[in-house]
Amino acid sequence: MDYLFTPWRFAYIADATKNDRCIFCDLLALGDDPKALIVLRGEKNFVVLNRFPYTSGHVMIVPYAHIPDLSACDADVLSEMMQLARRVQLALASAYHPEGYNLGMNLGRCSGAGVTGHLHLHVLPRWAGDSNFMTTTAETRVQPEDLSTTYQKLRTAFSS
Repeated sequence: MDYLFTPWRFAYIADATKNDRCIFCDLLALGDDPKALIVLRGEKNFVVLNRFPYTSGHVMIVPYAHIPDLSACDADVLSEMMQLARRVQLALASAYHPEGYNLGMNLGRCSGAGVTGHLHLHVLPRWAGDSNFMTTTAETRVQPEDLSTTYQKLRTAFSS
Protein backbone atom coordinates (compact mmCIF):
# COMPACT_ATOMS: atom_id res chain seq x y z
CA MET A 1 0.00 0.00 0.00
CA ASP A 2 1.24 3.48 -0.87
CA TYR A 3 0.89 6.42 1.49
CA LEU A 4 0.57 10.05 0.58
CA PHE A 5 1.39 12.26 3.55
CA THR A 6 -0.25 15.69 3.82
CA PRO A 7 0.72 16.87 7.32
CA TRP A 8 -0.36 20.47 6.65
CA ARG A 9 -3.99 19.27 6.46
CA PHE A 10 -4.09 18.18 10.12
CA ALA A 11 -4.28 21.75 11.42
CA TYR A 12 -7.36 22.30 9.25
CA ILE A 13 -9.00 19.01 10.22
CA ALA A 14 -8.32 19.52 13.93
CA ASP A 15 -9.85 23.01 13.89
CA ALA A 16 -12.68 22.33 11.44
CA THR A 17 -15.41 22.49 14.07
CA LYS A 18 -13.95 25.36 16.08
CA ASN A 19 -15.34 28.77 15.31
CA ASP A 20 -14.18 30.97 18.18
CA ARG A 21 -11.65 33.05 16.19
CA CYS A 22 -11.63 34.52 12.72
CA ILE A 23 -8.66 33.39 10.66
CA PHE A 24 -8.93 36.42 8.38
CA CYS A 25 -8.85 38.89 11.27
CA ASP A 26 -5.93 36.93 12.76
CA LEU A 27 -4.03 37.16 9.44
CA LEU A 28 -4.48 40.92 9.36
CA ALA A 29 -3.33 41.19 12.98
CA LEU A 30 -0.03 39.45 12.10
CA GLY A 31 1.19 42.57 10.31
CA ASP A 32 3.38 40.33 8.12
CA ASP A 33 1.95 39.86 4.61
CA PRO A 34 4.36 37.12 3.47
CA LYS A 35 3.74 35.09 6.64
CA ALA A 36 -0.02 35.67 6.32
CA LEU A 37 0.19 34.84 2.58
CA ILE A 38 -1.51 38.13 1.69
CA VAL A 39 -0.52 38.69 -1.93
CA LEU A 40 -2.31 41.98 -2.58
CA ARG A 41 -3.99 44.72 -0.55
CA GLY A 42 -6.76 46.96 -1.82
CA GLU A 43 -8.46 49.79 0.03
CA LYS A 44 -11.34 47.70 1.40
CA ASN A 45 -10.31 44.09 0.65
CA PHE A 46 -7.20 41.95 0.50
CA VAL A 47 -6.21 38.90 -1.55
CA VAL A 48 -4.81 35.93 0.36
CA LEU A 49 -3.70 32.45 -0.63
CA ASN A 50 -5.88 29.64 0.61
CA ARG A 51 -3.69 27.58 3.00
CA PHE A 52 -5.65 24.48 2.02
CA PRO A 53 -6.05 25.02 -1.74
CA TYR A 54 -8.08 22.98 -4.18
CA THR A 55 -5.64 23.94 -6.94
CA SER A 56 -2.40 25.90 -7.15
CA GLY A 57 -3.29 29.58 -7.29
CA HIS A 58 -6.45 29.23 -5.15
CA VAL A 59 -6.95 32.63 -3.51
CA MET A 60 -9.63 34.40 -1.53
CA ILE A 61 -10.68 38.05 -1.67
CA VAL A 62 -11.61 39.19 1.82
CA PRO A 63 -12.96 42.48 3.19
CA TYR A 64 -10.86 44.06 5.94
CA ALA A 65 -14.08 44.53 7.91
CA HIS A 66 -15.46 41.46 9.69
CA ILE A 67 -18.64 41.27 7.60
CA PRO A 68 -20.80 38.12 7.83
CA ASP A 69 -22.65 38.16 4.50
CA LEU A 70 -23.60 40.10 1.40
CA SER A 71 -26.52 41.89 3.04
CA ALA A 72 -24.13 43.53 5.54
CA CYS A 73 -21.68 44.62 2.83
CA ASP A 74 -21.70 48.12 1.41
CA ALA A 75 -21.47 48.78 -2.31
CA ASP A 76 -17.87 50.05 -2.18
CA VAL A 77 -16.61 46.81 -0.60
CA LEU A 78 -18.48 44.67 -3.13
CA SER A 79 -17.36 46.82 -6.04
CA GLU A 80 -13.71 46.58 -5.05
CA MET A 81 -14.10 42.84 -4.44
CA MET A 82 -15.17 42.39 -8.07
CA GLN A 83 -12.41 44.70 -9.33
CA LEU A 84 -9.89 42.62 -7.39
CA ALA A 85 -11.44 39.43 -8.81
CA ARG A 86 -10.69 40.81 -12.28
CA ARG A 87 -7.08 41.59 -11.24
CA VAL A 88 -6.75 38.10 -9.75
CA GLN A 89 -7.97 36.54 -12.98
CA LEU A 90 -5.37 38.52 -14.95
CA ALA A 91 -2.60 37.56 -12.49
CA LEU A 92 -3.58 33.89 -12.59
CA ALA A 93 -3.69 34.00 -16.38
CA SER A 94 -0.18 35.41 -16.44
CA ALA A 95 1.28 33.03 -13.86
CA TYR A 96 -0.59 29.78 -14.60
CA HIS A 97 -2.39 30.02 -17.96
CA PRO A 98 -5.53 28.24 -16.73
CA GLU A 99 -8.31 27.18 -19.07
CA GLY A 100 -11.07 28.45 -16.78
CA TYR A 101 -11.91 29.81 -13.33
CA ASN A 102 -14.25 29.11 -10.45
CA LEU A 103 -15.44 32.06 -8.35
CA GLY A 104 -17.71 31.51 -5.40
CA MET A 105 -18.84 32.13 -1.86
CA ASN A 106 -20.14 29.74 0.77
CA LEU A 107 -22.30 31.69 3.21
CA GLY A 108 -23.07 29.72 6.38
CA ARG A 109 -21.75 26.41 7.71
CA CYS A 110 -24.41 24.30 5.96
CA SER A 111 -23.36 25.72 2.59
CA GLY A 112 -19.83 24.47 3.09
CA ALA A 113 -18.24 27.59 4.56
CA GLY A 114 -15.05 26.71 6.40
CA VAL A 115 -14.93 30.23 7.81
CA THR A 116 -18.29 31.58 8.87
CA GLY A 117 -18.86 35.16 9.91
CA HIS A 118 -16.29 36.78 7.58
CA LEU A 119 -17.37 37.04 3.96
CA HIS A 120 -14.82 35.96 1.34
CA LEU A 121 -14.78 35.20 -2.37
CA HIS A 122 -12.83 32.17 -3.62
CA VAL A 123 -11.07 32.42 -6.99
CA LEU A 124 -9.61 29.21 -8.40
CA PRO A 125 -7.82 28.62 -11.69
CA ARG A 126 -8.99 25.45 -13.47
CA TRP A 127 -7.68 23.16 -16.19
CA ALA A 128 -9.31 20.37 -18.15
CA GLY A 129 -8.64 17.17 -16.24
CA ASP A 130 -7.42 18.87 -13.05
CA SER A 131 -9.63 16.73 -10.86
CA ASN A 132 -8.58 13.24 -9.94
CA PHE A 133 -9.64 10.25 -7.91
CA MET A 134 -7.64 11.27 -4.82
CA THR A 135 -10.25 13.79 -3.63
CA THR A 136 -13.08 11.32 -4.11
CA THR A 137 -11.49 8.16 -2.75
CA ALA A 138 -8.95 9.41 -0.25
CA GLU A 139 -10.25 12.88 0.67
CA THR A 140 -6.80 14.17 -0.25
CA ARG A 141 -5.76 16.79 -2.76
CA VAL A 142 -2.46 16.59 -4.59
CA GLN A 143 -0.76 19.96 -5.07
CA PRO A 144 2.07 20.28 -7.59
CA GLU A 145 3.43 23.44 -5.95
CA ASP A 146 4.15 24.63 -2.40
CA LEU A 147 2.50 27.81 -1.07
CA SER A 148 5.72 29.86 -0.99
CA THR A 149 6.19 29.28 -4.73
CA THR A 150 2.57 30.21 -5.43
CA TYR A 151 2.98 33.34 -3.28
CA GLN A 152 6.04 34.49 -5.25
CA LYS A 153 4.42 33.78 -8.62
CA LEU A 154 1.31 35.79 -7.77
CA ARG A 155 3.22 38.69 -6.17
CA THR A 156 5.27 38.89 -9.38
CA ALA A 157 2.15 38.69 -11.56
CA PHE A 158 0.42 41.46 -9.58
CA SER A 159 3.44 43.74 -9.81
CA SER A 160 3.77 43.44 -13.59
